[in-house]
Amino acid sequence: MKVIKTEIEDLYIIETKIYEDNRGWFTESYSAIKFKNNGLEIEFIQDNHSLSKEKGVLRGLHFQLSPRAQTKLVRCTRGSIYDVAVDLREGSPTYKKWFGVELSAENKKQFLIPKGFAHGFLTLSDNSEVQYKVDESYAPEYDRSIRFDDPEINVGWGIDNPILSEKDKNAPLLVNSDCNFKY
Repeated sequence: MKVIKTEIEDLYIIETKIYEDNRGWFTESYSAIKFKNNGLEIEFIQDNHSLSKEKGVLRGLHFQLSPRAQTKLVRCTRGSIYDVAVDLREGSPTYKKWFGVELSAENKKQFLIPKGFAHGFLTLSDNSEVQYKVDESYAPEYDRSIRFDDPEINVGWGIDNPILSEKDKNAPLLVNSDCNFKY
């Protein structure tokens, strides 16, 4: 397993070893031991799986408030997505900064997003499937979102009119959010 640091502290790209032969390929998509050996001690408790039928679907930017914040390990198992994390930890040197990476069934990369970050993704192909692990259960009373096009954050999505849920269409700007993350 290869853990690649990004320009934002605690945000990592994970690459697993791929074993290929004439039959296809195999990988350990997650290993608690390998994570621990790389200094990443996270107890994942739930796996989630989504399908976005069309290219141009944007989901996000989502997070859960403390004390029910979630760490996420995200991968795209069919199609491709542009996956984004935004540092919402007030006092962090990278507060309000974002980082994006393409995740696809082809490249098999994963994105490790810690507590204190908003997460969102844009589908780059039809029928994109995203699977992710979380270390905290879904808690509707702590569930929050901020606008994907918040000018204070200015994520470079590369799309003007994405396909959005009603929740994401009506998400507040960060300045109007009750986000409670501290660095």
